[in-house]
Amino acid sequence: MFVLALAVNQINARAEEILVSAAASLTDVLKDVGKAYQAKSQNKLFLTLGPSNFLARQIDEGAPADVFFSADLAQMDSLEKNNRLEPGTRRSFLSNQLVIVVPADSKLKISSAADLLKPEIKRIALADPSGVPVGVYAKRYLTDEKLWSGVAAKIVPVLDARATLAAVEAGNVDAGIVYKTDSAISAKVKVAFAVPVEKAPKIVYPVAVVKDSKKKAAARDFLSFLTTPAAKSLIKQYGFVVLE
Repeated sequence: MFVLALAVNQINARAEEILVSAAASLTDVLKDVGKAYQAKSQNKLFLTLGPSNFLARQIDEGAPADVFFSADLAQMDSLEKNNRLEPGTRRSFLSNQLVIVVPADSKLKISSAADLLKPEIKRIALADPSGVPVGVYAKRYLTDEKLWSGVAAKIVPVLDARATLAAVEAGNVDAGIVYKTDSAISAKVKVAFAVPVEKAPKIVYPVAVVKDSKKKAAARDFLSFLTTPAAKSLIKQYGFVVLE
């Protein structure tokens, strides 16, 4: 996990600093959305990026955050159950797709998920399937396809989707399972197989204002910006599906 400060305009005394706690797979898109938001707003955006389950646990324990942007419903459900979300602000905003990636120069042929069982595929990077959303989605898909028991011994657990991508880029593994949007930002990997959307668990990215935020008006303003045509167009350029 790391913290990124986006500063693209001068901030005066009336500006608010909005802390957005967001899934690692949103890194690049939120950088650009943040710049676009700051170009029209006096507010300054800070991103705390990492695995959604880790970020949700931090918020639940009282860590500061104004907006939570999760890569799955489970983490948002947990915070809502614990009364950590501002009522009326939660929305299911984005969707994505799972893909199997290999290094760009790999000769491996993967025409289906079943090919992960091949002996020449020895190491598969995957974010922790017990908690990190992309890992949870992937395990559920492979389990439904009756492949998980054969693949589990090959799994190399990593922090999140971006760590998976980095492991594949470096050639430290033969393959990895990430989101389509992650694969699109790297020239060092290629998509070997795109998991059919209808066969995979539905991927949903919910977003909400955190109840303990001291800057709720600014946080709501940022959420409103996300629904503007300009923001949606930018988001779609990264390959995300906008659900509303």
